[in-house]
Amino acid sequence: MSDSNTTDFTNPSTFILLGIPGLEAAHIWISIPFCALYVIAVLGNFTILFIVKMEPSFHGPMYYFLCMLAVTDLVLSTSTLPKMLSIFWFNSREISFSACLTQMYFIQCFSTMESGIFMAMALDRYVAICDPLRHSTILTNPMVAKIGLAVLLRGCVLILPYPFLARQWPYCRTNIIPHSYCEHIAVVKLACADIRVSSYYSLSVAFFVIGLDVFFILVSYIQILRVIFSLPTKDTRFKTFGTCGSHICVILAFYIPALFSFLTQRFVHNVPLHFHILFANVYLLVPPMLNPIIYGVRTKQIWDRVLRMLL
Repeated sequence: MSDSNTTDFTNPSTFILLGIPGLEAAHIWISIPFCALYVIAVLGNFTILFIVKMEPSFHGPMYYFLCMLAVTDLVLSTSTLPKMLSIFWFNSREISFSACLTQMYFIQCFSTMESGIFMAMALDRYVAICDPLRHSTILTNPMVAKIGLAVLLRGCVLILPYPFLARQWPYCRTNIIPHSYCEHIAVVKLACADIRVSSYYSLSVAFFVIGLDVFFILVSYIQILRVIFSLPTKDTRFKTFGTCGSHICVILAFYIPALFSFLTQRFVHNVPLHFHILFANVYLLVPPMLNPIIYGVRTKQIWDRVLRMLL
């Protein structure tokens, strides 16, 4: 298949992923930290899942949500990195049209799910601090399962139009995607048609999901802070707020790079392409690596269990 920018095909069976355009000579070096991030993410998240499964005292809402987050992180990072490394190491740039749309769907779907899990974790912290006597009666195991199912269905349903819309566009200009994975806008920009429906829908979903989730997280933490500042002693306030520390760290690690990547790609056009792509990769790889580390270090029960398992 030709790699030229102008071809005479219609709806190609395969796309060509360029990796990180402009940094092809550094692909091997870039792959080393990316591979390390992925290995740490896989080991860390599997460790969280194993510890929660083996420790009966961890069978509660906070740890169930943490397990949902670990599974989401594993799927999110695995959706992108193996193909990315095959580009960097073996110059295996071809990806079938169906595989490209599947990768696009998994990335968008599980990013949406991760945001929903953060909102659910904020609800757990809100009930635990603001109404602790009713925490066990409100967040029962069936209720946690229902919240998890709602987060899953929301992600699956809202993102389902992405691949269907992308599939219907005619692709007659080029099959070369200037990216290291099948990012939604990078794919639909190749269509020789008016793609405003795809663009507006993705914008609407992003603002609806992120806006709604961030709003509920902020409301939860405003109420949490009101309760914390009403506590009588400084030590009590610090100890109570410390139970939210891990959650706040992982929220910041997820939303700040996500918003920066989304806004710069959409609205800032004087940033080099390789910077956009590097940051998009970091946004998908760093949070799955950081989340188990943050929870492992800042949550004493998990840290103690890890040490016991190692020693």
